[in-house]
Amino acid sequence: MRIAIFGATSEIAKDLILSFASSAFHQLILFARRPEVVTQWLTTVGLHDIYGAHTFNEFKNSDHYDVIINFVGVGNPAKTAILGAGIFEITYRYDDLALQYVSLHPKCKYLFLSSGAAYCSTFEEPADENTKTNLDINHIKPQDWYGVAKLYAECRHRALSHLPLVDIRIFNYFCHTQDMSARFLITDMIRAIKNKSTLETSPHSITRDYLHPTDFHQLIELILTAPACNTAVDCYSQQPIAKLHLLEIMQKEFGLIYKVVSSNQGIVATGNKPNYFSKNKQAAHDFLYAPAYSSESGLIEQTRLSLGIQ
Repeated sequence: MRIAIFGATSEIAKDLILSFASSAFHQLILFARRPEVVTQWLTTVGLHDIYGAHTFNEFKNSDHYDVIINFVGVGNPAKTAILGAGIFEITYRYDDLALQYVSLHPKCKYLFLSSGAAYCSTFEEPADENTKTNLDINHIKPQDWYGVAKLYAECRHRALSHLPLVDIRIFNYFCHTQDMSARFLITDMIRAIKNKSTLETSPHSITRDYLHPTDFHQLIELILTAPACNTAVDCYSQQPIAKLHLLEIMQKEFGLIYKVVSSNQGIVATGNKPNYFSKNKQAAHDFLYAPAYSSESGLIEQTRLSLGIQ
């Protein structure tokens, strides 16, 4: 398949490109707002002779693509907080570019990287097929912008029910290739392990579900080979993990030193979410998705790789 990758600077996009490259089944054309960053990365990973990086101005509706996968967005909580409502313009601009193409070429599948935040839920309970959006329309807060932008994009896609559009909601994802300076719980843990420092964390109980790059690649391939459809699916591992258990695992496996403090304030760019994961298994029903990793097994494997442990 000839696949256009939008947002090739994205960490999760890079992981998928590496997975695609290992099988050599697809021809990838990479687009980015900063193509020089992609070119440098391709050289680093030894793919500069296979793929090239292009600006979005080089994307033409007259070219042929079987699939567009759109990763454009902000994956770092600190950057999300700084960007604020600007996420609307970024999300809309590149989503519209893809939709214009698919409208002219309705056999081209469009995969949009959405987020669990699209539920606009407080996540007091995990999401499922019956979860309702909980948005205070008269008092929208800055931490709502990201989720609302994703929700708006998904609504546009459902309205175009005749086109092959699949929204893929990522909740949490971790690979050893990620930027370890990003302010996520897991990256905070790994930095503390590397620096032999003490991680300070709040006593609040939270549960997360971490998608492994192999399972993400599996889901993408299943969507690519399945009959065309217009739908949204939630990503999930075999089993989510609670923060306390994760702390204990990281302490046991890697010597993490941590301290529970009531004053700890992490970055909550998209709001506090005690149970930020999904029980919605539509991906299994629609695409026969069966994750190979649990959050625990995936995190242990990828943390070992990050720390250089064989």
